[in-house]
Amino acid sequence: MINHQGLRRAAMWSAVAVASVVACGSLLAQDRVPSAPAGVPKCAVQSDVAHFVHPLSRVSLRLSGGLPIKIVAIGSSSTAGAGASSPGASYPSRLEAELRAHFPDHPFTVVNRGVNGEEATDMLARFETGVIPEDPHLVIWQVGTNSLLRDRPLDTRSKVLQDGITQLKSRRMDVVLMDPQYVPRVLAKSEHEAAVAQIARAAKEQKVGLMHRYDMMRHWYESEHLAFETFVTSDGLHMNDWGYQCLANSLGVAIADAATRPTETAVLPAAKR
Repeated sequence: MINHQGLRRAAMWSAVAVASVVACGSLLAQDRVPSAPAGVPKCAVQSDVAHFVHPLSRVSLRLSGGLPIKIVAIGSSSTAGAGASSPGASYPSRLEAELRAHFPDHPFTVVNRGVNGEEATDMLARFETGVIPEDPHLVIWQVGTNSLLRDRPLDTRSKVLQDGITQLKSRRMDVVLMDPQYVPRVLAKSEHEAAVAQIARAAKEQKVGLMHRYDMMRHWYESEHLAFETFVTSDGLHMNDWGYQCLANSLGVAIADAATRPTETAVLPAAKR
């Protein structure tokens, strides 16, 4: 004889269990992927920003060979994740998730080497301890903001950038520079456009990638008419979760494009394999 009461009780507990799993899964998903503030449109990647002029040859080789790829993100507080709600919401953490989404079957690791308050010379001094030992295939160097805020802009020849890029390239590492953010405290400095142009010039001369963070954020503010509080914290300097996520989106697209773009340097000559 069928025990209907027992069946009803079992069904009830099964429903509770499923609801609990779904709820927990939702909470975990929210922790992994920061949501946009209420009323904020979905991040739209800008094609002119999410594009590197030069291919990422080392990353391309690793991709074509099915080999793991390691990226080191070095910089100051906006690399470390100041303003983010958790370490997982920093741009390096979000970038790792983005690249795994672009290449689901390929292992990516993004190492965060951001240190609050540092300037270019401080970062260059850490290359030997925080970058080189990781043996990365790509280095993203976020630079320029703190020097600008302290009225100590990079020297006109950008020697520190030239030296740093030369050091990384000599070890066959792909390099991407990232310029300052478009935020109130940066805009208050009269030299902010000159600093952005200087970093762009160094990237062009050294033939490395450039993440136009300044232009990206200016587009949010001037073209998309997003208020600063949409993507910047109350300190008027650091990005919030939404800003970091959108930055990671753009970087992910740019890296995927530069690493899969047809290029003669994507395959080593037979004699050097």
